[in-house]
Amino acid sequence: MQRTIFIGDVHGCAEELDALLEECGRKPEDRVVLVGDLVAKGPDSAGVVRRAREQGMCAVRGNHDEHVLRWRGGQQPAGKKLKPEHEQVLDTLAPRDWAWLESLPLYWRFPELNVLVVHAGLVPGVRLEEQEPELLLNLRSIKANGTPSKKVDAGVAWASRWRGPELVVFGHDALRGLQRHPHAIGLDTGCVYGGRLTAYVLPEEHLYSVPAKRTYTAL
Repeated sequence: MQRTIFIGDVHGCAEELDALLEECGRKPEDRVVLVGDLVAKGPDSAGVVRRAREQGMCAVRGNHDEHVLRWRGGQQPAGKKLKPEHEQVLDTLAPRDWAWLESLPLYWRFPELNVLVVHAGLVPGVRLEEQEPELLLNLRSIKANGTPSKKVDAGVAWASRWRGPELVVFGHDALRGLQRHPHAIGLDTGCVYGGRLTAYVLPEEHLYSVPAKRTYTAL
């Protein structure tokens, strides 16, 4: 039986990605799905993208992936300087890696699993087709008045308000860490910040994780 291995924010931690796949007991027929933020902050963004591309992994676009794509495309905000963590990505990815990264969608549906994968989140009560792309990449919280926010301290976790029917698998929110709600699972456990890299595997409904080899950047 094919398993689907959903993996949280890798952020250039290529060795930890290898270790997690080994921890999961990945088999050739298993499907691997990355929840975005493949690049930036960690030591080997190019290695992560290359592994994903060459091994046929699925992935959605994260806010850091989007950021480097915008800079490369000349869409950087006026007056803004490129941070070293993003400059390193621009300097190391090969043309075929950029093409693959640019092909990533903002969300991915797996109807046979009743699963929807998005990097950051979904605003409850809004149809998927009407969700704002910026929030798909950056959402963290729902304020007391029901409006969405990119800030972790602005309200409750959006996933705590999500009522399905699909299970949403997401990342982005390292400050909250592993999140398990009735209809949503958050997998960003802060590997690049010295935490862990985490996977959720279906149909067995099992969580796997491996520790970061070191702290690459501060949270």
